[in-house]
Amino acid sequence: MLTSALILLAVFFILVMLGVPIAVSIALASLSTLMMSMDLTPAATTMAQRLAGGLDSFTLLAIPFFVISGYLMGRGGIAKRLIEAAKAVVGTLPGGLALVNTLSCMLFGAISGSAVAATSAIGTFMIPKMEEEGYDKDFSTAVTVTGSILGLLIPPSNVLIVYAVAAGSVSIAALFMAGYVPGILAGILLMIVAAFYSHKKRYPRSPRIPMRVAMKKMLDAMPSILMVLIVVGGIIAGIFTATEASAIAVIYALVLSMIYGEIKIGDMPSVLLKSVETTAMVLLLIGVSTGMAWVLSYENIPQAISNALLTISDNPIIILLLINVILLVVGAFLDITPAILIFTPIFLPVAMEMGMTPLHFGIMLVLNLSIGLCTPPVGSVLFVGCAVAGTSIQKLVRPLIMLYAALIAALMLVTFIPLLSEGLPRATGLIN
Repeated sequence: MLTSALILLAVFFILVMLGVPIAVSIALASLSTLMMSMDLTPAATTMAQRLAGGLDSFTLLAIPFFVISGYLMGRGGIAKRLIEAAKAVVGTLPGGLALVNTLSCMLFGAISGSAVAATSAIGTFMIPKMEEEGYDKDFSTAVTVTGSILGLLIPPSNVLIVYAVAAGSVSIAALFMAGYVPGILAGILLMIVAAFYSHKKRYPRSPRIPMRVAMKKMLDAMPSILMVLIVVGGIIAGIFTATEASAIAVIYALVLSMIYGEIKIGDMPSVLLKSVETTAMVLLLIGVSTGMAWVLSYENIPQAISNALLTISDNPIIILLLINVILLVVGAFLDITPAILIFTPIFLPVAMEMGMTPLHFGIMLVLNLSIGLCTPPVGSVLFVGCAVAGTSIQKLVRPLIMLYAALIAALMLVTFIPLLSEGLPRATGLIN
């Protein structure tokens, strides 16, 4: 077992360092490990079967639809209206534009289901605007990057669907409801840190907006925000499944974008092409990661890790802290989708042994790995933010540390206070 684990890790990290795509690295590492137990032909056949089997899920049909709706939202003028609505709510507070940036990223990330899309759509407008108003560009970029990842917790969220598939027995509706409080809590902590930093640096406040203008901006953004209520509300009420909700989200986003006049029929081929590219990458990652998860199970690696952790301590606090530290390191090197698929079967049994429910563990896992998206050296959202702002990761480190501390604080609260994740699902009758 130890030899298999070492081969798996060695092959995977060597291939990644050589620049081989993550999906290919996962597949080759899994195949190399499996070949320790069988010949090439049966090993390759088994991997192919597991890859296909990993994609044979009705639930996964929701992902391409949510990807399309996210691209439609990004092109359809939604970001601009959400920014104006956020200005009306928090723009006059200390560090107003930083708060507007965070809130806009949270809203757009939730609606689009993509942290990268939120960073690109909001950052393209807000980072230059904040710089124009006297804010430091690197601080503005750090605020955008950290705020964008919270949309992965606030539904509808593709990664929560991926976790539901990996865990096998978790209601998507319950997961969606469980993500609200942790996501909003993390956003509030980010805003507190941003406001404190802005006050310390004496960044300007935005002028007060007349109530009538503020109400108009809120009403303009309401149709965009309404999509979340329709999608999540419909799932919770049992009107439609998550997959059906994703198709409704596409129709709603398309109609709304055309009403706004930002998208025309001629734009649809490019939107669909980008959606297909993104979906193909995500589904390939899901397929090969499912294969790797099977190889891990076949080699009894999860059980060995579980036993090793439980021999270190039987204190739940120590074990959960260890799991969080491991996942934070993993998140810095591995994208969130394969990380969820690979580490759910490894750590979920340990977490349940410590008294955690699969629902609670899933929210902790997603929040933890989301932090990795804005952590060097491989954080995809961090790279997008730097590209949008025209800055470097090295310059972002200092402002990122404060905001990173806020996210870690939120992670600790979510880890050790189950009510934050389970309160809403219990109140709505989605879990007992």
